[in-house]
Amino acid sequence: MSSYPLLFQPLDLGFTQLKNRVIMGSMHTGLEEAEKGFERAAAYYGARARGGVGLIVTGGIMPNPESGSLHMTHSLETPEMEANHRLITDAVHKEGGKICMQILHEGRYAFNPKCVAPSPIAAPISPYTPEELTHEGVLGEINNFIKAAAFAKRAGYDGVEVMGSEGYFINEFLAPRTNHRTDQWGGSLENRMRLPVSVVEGIRENVGEDFIIIYRLSMLDLVEDGSPFSEVLVVGAAIEKAGANIINTGIGWHEARIPTIATSVPRSAFTWVSAKFKAQANIPVITSNRINSPEEAERVLKRGDADMISMARPFLADPEFVNKASENRADEINTCIGCNQACLDHLFEGKEASCLVNPWACRETEHIKTLTIHDASSALKIAVIGAGPAGLSFATEAASRGHKVSLFDAADKIGGQFNIAKQIPGKEEFYETLRYYNRQIELTGVELHLNTRVDSEQLNQAGFDHVVLATGVVPRTLNIAGNDRPNVLSYLDVLRDKKPVGKRVAIIGAGGIGFDVAEYLLHDNNASRSVDVAPEQQSVEDFTASWGIDRELVQPGSLMGKGKVQLSADRELFLLQRKVGKVGADLGKTTGWIHRSELLRHGVKMMNGLEYLSIDDEGLHLRNSAADSEASTDSVLAVDTIVICAGQEPLQELTEGLSVPYTLIGGANIAAGLDAKRAIKQGAELAASL
Repeated sequence: MSSYPLLFQPLDLGFTQLKNRVIMGSMHTGLEEAEKGFERAAAYYGARARGGVGLIVTGGIMPNPESGSLHMTHSLETPEMEANHRLITDAVHKEGGKICMQILHEGRYAFNPKCVAPSPIAAPISPYTPEELTHEGVLGEINNFIKAAAFAKRAGYDGVEVMGSEGYFINEFLAPRTNHRTDQWGGSLENRMRLPVSVVEGIRENVGEDFIIIYRLSMLDLVEDGSPFSEVLVVGAAIEKAGANIINTGIGWHEARIPTIATSVPRSAFTWVSAKFKAQANIPVITSNRINSPEEAERVLKRGDADMISMARPFLADPEFVNKASENRADEINTCIGCNQACLDHLFEGKEASCLVNPWACRETEHIKTLTIHDASSALKIAVIGAGPAGLSFATEAASRGHKVSLFDAADKIGGQFNIAKQIPGKEEFYETLRYYNRQIELTGVELHLNTRVDSEQLNQAGFDHVVLATGVVPRTLNIAGNDRPNVLSYLDVLRDKKPVGKRVAIIGAGGIGFDVAEYLLHDNNASRSVDVAPEQQSVEDFTASWGIDRELVQPGSLMGKGKVQLSADRELFLLQRKVGKVGADLGKTTGWIHRSELLRHGVKMMNGLEYLSIDDEGLHLRNSAADSEASTDSVLAVDTIVICAGQEPLQELTEGLSVPYTLIGGANIAAGLDAKRAIKQGAELAASL
């Protein structure tokens, strides 16, 4: 019997049935634009269908060229394009799955000089001012949606999802923020909703009744002059009447300054608004955002917040998510940690999406070619030194391919730097990654040796064919007078060794580690708890209150009047950076602003353009040469504690005297930041090459 009876209950749509309540939500991957992209996309979607998901929704497909960004535009607007899409639909149907094509018109969000919108208002995240559509132009765009849906049906899709959320084209017509028209497409709600209703009516008339139409409707715009929830309810009822089979709930515009999917967002943080919408809907309602486990999905369904659960990134992390859950193997799921580092950040950099915890995501065809299972005669005897991200990735991947792997670590638990990261408020999901690797060690037969130090002589004599050194890094010291004073600590002194920290603290180094230390020190209660037990995440109520989200749903865009709440802190923190420019500019594109905003709301003072002169009884002596200063100025920052987060050095001591063939991976190879994404990828790829 399944542990998740509601999650695996079929959903009858009348003309077709979905085998469970799980939807793989839409997410652009960049595959379709790559060389042999449709073949690769077919393998990618086929793997998720084989993994048991009830319904897949593709990444956004544009109805015409001007509706998308130039670097990622892929459209379906001619019969000749149908054959490519047939590769995808055939692959999914072969595995017993169903798939809908998302029709996405980016509107003013399109990085495209020919972009169009209801009004000529540039988005704050785009350099282009859109052209205002004429009445005839609006009708033409509606017709493009209808034609795209018709092509999708001929290409074998089971339905379409009309993207009417997240601040894209259709959403722009609905919100007063972006629709300043005075004709029949603007002004009153009846006029502003005419376009989405016309799109759905036209699609239904064209494709017939035996075709799924999902409409993605923005529940919370989270921007000023967005739609109030009272209007969302009216639009939803009209979309239902127009012929939609399912309403998918969207949260937040892309320009909103409130996090919606990052790790710091509590799980199921927005299902409460789906529940309020579902109370008036007569068709199934999908909810989404930060639902990454079958337990959480089941709880959402049990509360009655929605009829279906949409997850996108969790299927990058583990294509077998649904099968594992249905077979009561949830402890084997490789959980999405919501980091965005290899998926969304890659896309914004013009790269293909992948996944930090699963570097084979979107590389399925490549992975199949390297998946060599070794028999006893060809298996290598391999030692892995260091059970951090790189060592864990290599050891479990190599053992799964048949190699005999022994994993050594001097610590009493696996994880390495993950054991540091998991303590940072908002990064609790790393506990899930460690749970996954502990289980993989058991399943793959890795011989684990904790509390064990080895030297090169032992490795030389043990008969290993290969040694993988994943020994990690050591913190870099700061070469200034006074760096040996007792109040000067490394980040490991604080996060690992729990050395006492004063009330006024200077953090030298504003990279990812510096930001993590600042976040940790703002929540000092973490210092006294057990690091072996995952803490409770921030409650949804506290999260929505601190970010100024209107839970009463009466304000336009569901924002409280003054937005984010300023938060008090017991410590006074100074986050210092050598470089001139924005502090933390090198943080992830989709999450860096969240970390900066959180620290600023707690009163953390960020300073740049600094030279560190010395440390003495007065404090930290600085020279400020920031760009906005006419001349350098010297000053003293009176602080109790200085925490050094100024980088790392690779730990390579075992290479001396080692006669067995060896490979350095992870931080032991390159110590540029604590880069778990690179470490896991490097470990997996090395295992595939042996």
